[in-house]
Amino acid sequence: MDYRAVLMACAADRDDPTALALAGVLSAGFARGGTGLLPLPGLDAGQTRRLLARWFPGADLALGLAWDALAGASRAGARLDEFDDLVALLNAHADPAAEPAEEANQVAHALACASLGDNHLWQDLLLPSRRELSALIGRWFPRLAAKNTHDMKWKKFFYKQLCEQEEIFLCKAPSCGVCSDYAMCFGAE
Repeated sequence: MDYRAVLMACAADRDDPTALALAGVLSAGFARGGTGLLPLPGLDAGQTRRLLARWFPGADLALGLAWDALAGASRAGARLDEFDDLVALLNAHADPAAEPAEEANQVAHALACASLGDNHLWQDLLLPSRRELSALIGRWFPRLAAKNTHDMKWKKFFYKQLCEQEEIFLCKAPSCGVCSDYAMCFGAE
């Protein structure tokens, strides 16, 4: 089954970067574990059901989700400490004016899940380009977006923020401008 196609066919707004990103990460979760497991770690069946109802009305029926069975299911994953740290970072920077707050938390879980992927974050979310990712982060986490003043690649930026919180400085140089890896963090994607 093409999970992304099913989700996008049900999308409330097919052009919204949030819907595009959620479809990407949810479809990857379903592709890994089928519809017998929840697609995102950290979100229970009720939260997942509300996420689908908000962004993809009718998708639960189209996907054949059995909510009673999913109520006891959870998605375990490696790197859960890292995942939890990413969710906490994002939630700490959520737009306080965004309503309902649960939606920002759902987006935080989706971004954290995709951040554990191997590609650029926008690619792991199956977004068309980095532009949609930047719009998504600016909408839901504007204070975090404002901190990325030099347009560092988002995944690297998130991890740099986590390292700075823990006062861990792994960078090769005292500042980004003089680092030999500058192009890896700020170059074209």
